[in-house]
Amino acid sequence: MDEKIMKLVLPTPFSVGDVNVYLVKGDSLTLVDAGVKTEVAWETFKQQLKEVGYEPRDIEQVVLTHHHPDHVGLLEWLPEDIPVYGHPYVRPWIEKDKDFLKFYDQFYSQLFTEFGMEGDFAKMLLALKSPLRYSAMRALTYEIEEGDIIPGFENWTVFETPGHAQSHLAFYREDNGTLIAGDHILATISSNPLLEPSLDPSKDRPKPQLQYNKSLRKMLDVEIREVFTGHGSEVKKAHELIERRISRQHDRAMQVLELLKEKPLTTFELTKILFPAVYEKQLGLTLSETTAQLDYLLSTEAITKQINDNGTAYFSA
Repeated sequence: MDEKIMKLVLPTPFSVGDVNVYLVKGDSLTLVDAGVKTEVAWETFKQQLKEVGYEPRDIEQVVLTHHHPDHVGLLEWLPEDIPVYGHPYVRPWIEKDKDFLKFYDQFYSQLFTEFGMEGDFAKMLLALKSPLRYSAMRALTYEIEEGDIIPGFENWTVFETPGHAQSHLAFYREDNGTLIAGDHILATISSNPLLEPSLDPSKDRPKPQLQYNKSLRKMLDVEIREVFTGHGSEVKKAHELIERRISRQHDRAMQVLELLKEKPLTTFELTKILFPAVYEKQLGLTLSETTAQLDYLLSTEAITKQINDNGTAYFSA
């Protein structure tokens, strides 16, 4: 049976703007991603559903690309009997796992020291976690990983694409080259590789930029005709865009390298130089972006990292 993909565009309170969620009508009526938990997003969602002939109780399952609030929020207001599929990393976020969230706080507190941050760490943590009020409280019914088959969504191959989020998945239909990519591939902006702890507290922190580059390269081996994205318009020439993203990231890293040739700097000092206008308002995003370039430069051995007695890391070329 030929599947129909319907795009619903929902408002968010975030600087990224609207988020796209998709209804896929195949053997089941599947909702891919669930927008953000605000009244205006919920009303918009119900209105757009109605325009294509459905209401929330018609949805038979929800499949998630990742756990970020603008992609999971409305799960909380959907009927409780609808099963939710997502990567194992989604679970602690939507089920509000207290131990994991405590570990998240510890993870970032340690990073703040390593980054050479100045100011009130507790206040910074609150700011980092403030978007969580738009997330959902909901059980994850089924965990899915690369290669798993989702009932009623069998035509779609599950790819793990970590980088922007540790939980990130993309869904690919081989017969027509369609990719539902969440925030892995976006038309006009590059996805921010966000700093997130590992699911396992005993493991080292993930390096999201390196993961992201690897996940992008993985898509170069896939024949993609059209990408349905998490924000903005569809992408037709995915491979060209991917090559451009990888090349631009390298260029950004080279700018950081030039700064480090002048003198050793901490992550926080670099963040203030790179993002003077927005680092205070968008602390998580800007620290993640700076760390992305440092991780990349360390991986190519272009720079070195030294930690002083206070636990603060200095980078030099």
